[in-house]
Amino acid sequence: MAHACFVTGTDTEIGKTTVAAAIVGLLAKTGLRVAGLKPVAAGIGVIDGERINEDVHALRAASNVALSADEIAPFQFEAACAPHVAAALEGRSIERGPILASIRAAAARCDRVVIEGVGGFRVPLDTAGGWDSADLARDLDLPVLMVVGLRLGAINHALLTAEAVRARGLRLCGWVANTIDPAMAQASATLDALAAGLGNAPCLGLVPRLPAPSPEAIAPYLNVPALHRLFDSDSVLKENP
Repeated sequence: MAHACFVTGTDTEIGKTTVAAAIVGLLAKTGLRVAGLKPVAAGIGVIDGERINEDVHALRAASNVALSADEIAPFQFEAACAPHVAAALEGRSIERGPILASIRAAAARCDRVVIEGVGGFRVPLDTAGGWDSADLARDLDLPVLMVVGLRLGAINHALLTAEAVRARGLRLCGWVANTIDPAMAQASATLDALAAGLGNAPCLGLVPRLPAPSPEAIAPYLNVPALHRLFDSDSVLKENP
């Protein structure tokens, strides 16, 4: 099956999707079949005449494998809020089996897959609190790439997220710092603290605050050789975990 990684973030609205889409685009340039998936997405709008979640639209645009919006994101919801709340508003539930089946069906058509979580690492996926985004990452058993929103509080959020990833037996394979607050004081000291605190997980990019943070604009700030090395033999998305 495809080689893959799971992309998470230190919070919501920290550029996780654009970083994930940039990685998809970079991998696709090698000629491999590459797709970005976001199994759960909340918030539907109209883009180019289609009702679709904007994150799903961005990942599909970056991919070079033709997948429908439903194949990229089998669970999309109207309301832009926590996914288990958005699902409840529609009288629906987010089901583990269909999510995993959809991911594997899409991955069977790809050489590389980037799977984006929703919000931060511990976002609930059911109203009972029995299953969350971290459980999805554990089900997939993939290396985790963390997008760190570079602003006050970044160190704490990043270290807690890394701790949660490793507590589930998953490998934090790297992190990308994305500048949220360009006026952040002592940004270089924060980066040093992140590098020290995250141990052997390498920094795979430092993205400045961009006027138009598209995947194409972000790509030059990523460590392309290191990203390619992530998709090695221990990142295979297995058919039957």
